[in-house]
Amino acid sequence: MGALAHSRVVAVLGPTNTGKTHLAIERMLGHATGMIGFPLRLLARENYDRIVRLRGRGAVALVTGEEKIVPPNPRYFVCTVESMPLDRPVEFLAIDEIQLAADPERGHVFTARLLHARGISETMLLGSDTMRALVRRLVPEAEFVERPRFSTLSYVGERKVTRLPPRSAVVAFSVSDVFEIAELVRRQRGGTAVVLGALSPRARNAQVGMYQAGEVDYLVATDAIGMGLNMDVDHVAFARLAKFDGKAPRRLSAAEIGQIAGRAGRHMSDGTFGTTADLGPMEPEVVEAVENHRFDPVTGVFWRNSRLDLRSLDRLVASLDQRPPSALLVRAREADDERALAALRRIPDLAQRARTPDGVRRLWEVCQVPDFRKTMSDAHTRLLAQIFRHLSSGPGRLPEDWVAGHLARMDRGDGDIDTLVARIAHVRTWTYIAHRGDWIRDPAHWQDRARAIEDKLSDALHDRLTQRFVDRRAALLVKRLAGDEDLLAAVTREGTVVVEGHPVGRVDGFRFRPDALGEEEARPLLAAARRVLPADVAARVRRCAADADDRFRLERDGTIAWEGAGIGRLAPGPSFLSPTVAVDDSEFLTPPLREALRRRLAARVEAEVAATLAPLLRLARLPLEGPGRGLAFQLAEAQGCLARAGAEPQIAALSPADRAVLTRAGVRFGAEWIYLAPLLRPAAVELRALLWGAAAGLPPPSAPHPGRLGVPRAEGVPAEFYRAKRDPQLGPRALPVDRLEALAAAARRLARRGPFAATPELASLADARLADLTGMLAALGWRAVVEGETTTFVAAPRRRPAPPAPPRPALGDRFAALDALRGRG
Repeated sequence: MGALAHSRVVAVLGPTNTGKTHLAIERMLGHATGMIGFPLRLLARENYDRIVRLRGRGAVALVTGEEKIVPPNPRYFVCTVESMPLDRPVEFLAIDEIQLAADPERGHVFTARLLHARGISETMLLGSDTMRALVRRLVPEAEFVERPRFSTLSYVGERKVTRLPPRSAVVAFSVSDVFEIAELVRRQRGGTAVVLGALSPRARNAQVGMYQAGEVDYLVATDAIGMGLNMDVDHVAFARLAKFDGKAPRRLSAAEIGQIAGRAGRHMSDGTFGTTADLGPMEPEVVEAVENHRFDPVTGVFWRNSRLDLRSLDRLVASLDQRPPSALLVRAREADDERALAALRRIPDLAQRARTPDGVRRLWEVCQVPDFRKTMSDAHTRLLAQIFRHLSSGPGRLPEDWVAGHLARMDRGDGDIDTLVARIAHVRTWTYIAHRGDWIRDPAHWQDRARAIEDKLSDALHDRLTQRFVDRRAALLVKRLAGDEDLLAAVTREGTVVVEGHPVGRVDGFRFRPDALGEEEARPLLAAARRVLPADVAARVRRCAADADDRFRLERDGTIAWEGAGIGRLAPGPSFLSPTVAVDDSEFLTPPLREALRRRLAARVEAEVAATLAPLLRLARLPLEGPGRGLAFQLAEAQGCLARAGAEPQIAALSPADRAVLTRAGVRFGAEWIYLAPLLRPAAVELRALLWGAAAGLPPPSAPHPGRLGVPRAEGVPAEFYRAKRDPQLGPRALPVDRLEALAAAARRLARRGPFAATPELASLADARLADLTGMLAALGWRAVVEGETTTFVAAPRRRPAPPAPPRPALGDRFAALDALRGRG
């Protein structure tokens, strides 16, 4: 379609949000036929749907590189700029975003449309006011229409990403930056939509739709949002002001910043723009330019010869290399199709197949198959070579089984975000191929097949993006918490906290455990829980205070559990038998609730001590004379296990009556130790260990397996711990006192016959290896005699001196504590 002398050319120039596209569609629908070219497939599809609603599906065609919907007699064509069927005359023709003629990669296509594409009656050029001077010189007949912005755009400075207002878009220029910011927004605000240029239109629409529907209040995107995506954005925040342009990083121009910032504000609603705190403030001169929509004019546009000579490969290359006819036109950098041509013509058999004009034309068409992965890798070159070989041999069509095999390899919805993006890009190339009706049999079938795969992959990609960057629960809570309305919240019988139908965590004892991995993710959940938990925790404390003793459990680490959750712990008290109780921290426990809980737990511990250690408590009440009472005092002070060597004077002075009283109370007089036999029961052993740990302010060491009688002495564990349990230390091991006495008795029996050796019987009594017996018998006072490899023990034991009193926790008046505890019990 060449220039028409009688066609009216109108340049509608101005900033974003001026209604230029709306005006062009209205003008087109006022003509009998029309065509409009958009810069993006997404925009073409969006406006196609809009026009279909106005004029019906049979009146409108959609033509893009990857999609063609052409009814029998369409009146209006909605296209991408590259795909406009310019051989079809129409009354009205429009080109949107004409300033893209200055884009280094695609600019030559827009320049060609600017110079040569015309409607029979009217041509409309839409774009930035920066193109005014250049359009005036290249298209002297053009009329100019200014369109002021409907709303104002104001700079508001820098803000932290986490402090951005709702309905904000954050703009970065690399996928890694976008993902990093999106992760931060998800943690702080519950979620964000993500828009990348690499997304398929379906995935991008799904992300934008989620934002438009209010499911999330934030959008993180590349500059893909700067080109006409219609969204309700109130604020645009730039996280970066530089981008990679295909060759090197460069700073954005003020006009590019204005194009992106202009997404803020819709129709009559004002918008704001700014930067993130990490980037710092924007330069004042850039701010002034963006706010007033005054940018440096475009002084040159990219051009490539569109009248190509297809008579031979050499002539084609020469025509592509032709110099621009005007100083206003800049020779475009080598495009993807030119790089593909250069690679394919070096392959001998392909150059041989392209010796005729038809072969050259076909090869050039193959070179224009896009690589949506933007890699121009050897894999894409090999694909183009295979396509050309098939098209230039036999029936001149692509084999159906070959096409089916390629599509089948992409028909998989598994993989991460990067994998799905790459797969979608590859299938989009095949969607383009399927729309070449002269390349493939039954193109409609393969178009449907490729589109179905792309839709499947796009849906999977949308799901992956949503799973990674949207916490719908937190997003809803953040939104509701920002308002004054009451939240619908409750706590289930199992302790699950449910807010607005979403489980946000559970009550563990009297503490809230949010369903989040980190502090930032937990913040909105905790804020929501604060609306419901104070009343629930108060009710729980009342229930706890009224519960029976068997609803509480004293764990091996000193924790006091209720309903399976730890709510308190033992702490040092005035005596071994009287520990205090510390209630676990919880922000929902007020001081009165905490004190009520402490009293209930203290009562439970006192009852446990009174029931389990009753034989120890009864020592203070036994009817004994002076020596007996003194021995009972010493035994109580030693927590029921007393070395005999330190109590011989009291034992010798015992009357037969006192000895009988003590024996009936469970006191056993061994050769080495005096002990309370009832305290050897497992429950008493465990409780004594816990009480020792609480009195000493130390965690009790792990208890041995119930089936083991003795245990190796653990490094760093005081000997008094083992004695407080039941197991005095005997050389390298700690042995239950009754087993220790049995070992000593067995050794004495053997000694009556003279020197004796360690035997399996002794090892069994000691629950030890034969090798350990030397140290254990030595600790009992037997002297080892080593002759060669034989060790025997001398018959006469040597009584050990009384051991020094080990350091114990401050216990105060022991019997006073026992009496007090007895009175409480």
